[in-house]
Amino acid sequence: MLHAVARLRADRLARSTKPFLARGGPKGARCAGCRLGPGHCLCAWRPRLPTQAGICLLMADTEPLKPSNTGWLVADVVPDTCAFGWARTATDPGLAALLRDPTWQPLVVFPQEYAAPDRVVHGLAGTGGPGKVAARRPLFILLDGTWAEARKMFRKTPLLDALPVLHLQPDQASTYRLRRSRRGDHFCTSEVAARCLQLAGDHHAAAVLDAWLDVFTHHYLQARHQLPADLQGQAHQALQAALQHGTAPCPAG
Repeated sequence: MLHAVARLRADRLARSTKPFLARGGPKGARCAGCRLGPGHCLCAWRPRLPTQAGICLLMADTEPLKPSNTGWLVADVVPDTCAFGWARTATDPGLAALLRDPTWQPLVVFPQEYAAPDRVVHGLAGTGGPGKVAARRPLFILLDGTWAEARKMFRKTPLLDALPVLHLQPDQASTYRLRRSRRGDHFCTSEVAARCLQLAGDHHAAAVLDAWLDVFTHHYLQARHQLPADLQGQAHQALQAALQHGTAPCPAG
């Protein structure tokens, strides 16, 4: 079954009037399950873990099409992942329905300097009100795109205006190597999602998601340089260790 980002990608491709040509990465045919070339396919190692938290990806127009997109990795690991395309002139009605669902406490994950102080929260304790969050299952809303696109989504999505804004303070630097950022404090989407899972108490899933990013990065870069993936290397060993440290299901195969 296709996960949320794969479905969004398929829908975006169906609406395209010309093929999307990705920069860098593997050329030619790609696996529909992991977006890598057949010789570097990741699908046999894909983990999936139940979590208390949910993730909602609000994705810039071409983001689901990019092979380097890491929101895809979040949807690989976290079953309760939703994904919606973003447009300035229209909002997916499914997003509005999700935000009304009483199961979830939505939080927009974004730097505090862009939000009014009374919207900013730094944790999940409390039952609502300024600086607090209601005691429901947390739904972390991640704005998936370039920094410029993310700022535009934050400013120009009315459905988000009344939601708490979660400001994260990661205790480590980003290790993402597939795209460049002008800001050293920027993290890729899967890294942000892992920090959110930690905050929600989903420590096992957070560790697996970080390890899954490293495995994906290794395969992606090896494919880019036309080299075989090292299935016994550090990235794969770290993923196996993360999976074994808890009650994670075995990787899909």
